[in-house]
Amino acid sequence: QVQLVESGGGLVQAGGSLRLSCAASGRAVALYTMAWFRQAPGKERELVADITWRDGRTSYADSVKGRFTISRDNAKNTVYLHITSLKPEDTGVYLCGGALSYRTYGYWGQGTQVTVSS
Repeated sequence: QVQLVESGGGLVQAGGSLRLSCAASGRAVALYTMAWFRQAPGKERELVADITWRDGRTSYADSVKGRFTISRDNAKNTVYLHITSLKPEDTGVYLCGGALSYRTYGYWGQGTQVTVSS
């Protein structure tokens, strides 16, 4: 089992920045990929960024390229999402996902709320 705990959300003005953290515990060494998803009100969950645990390869949704940066600290079993130039449409619950194989996410955190005011 893998446990994921997110932190770092909050209320931010448009144009501001945030760094979200996702700490993994349990059998975190078994993870292949970790990712950040976004669940906006009334919308489907969206994959915004992912990273492979071992070699740090990243990918991003087109809607966030240039503003979102995903990174990892293997020693701390933690994945980060640095968000800059926040927009009101970035508002939503940000969830951390863990996958034992490429993009087959079976582990989830509880989510952290990000609210961007205009």
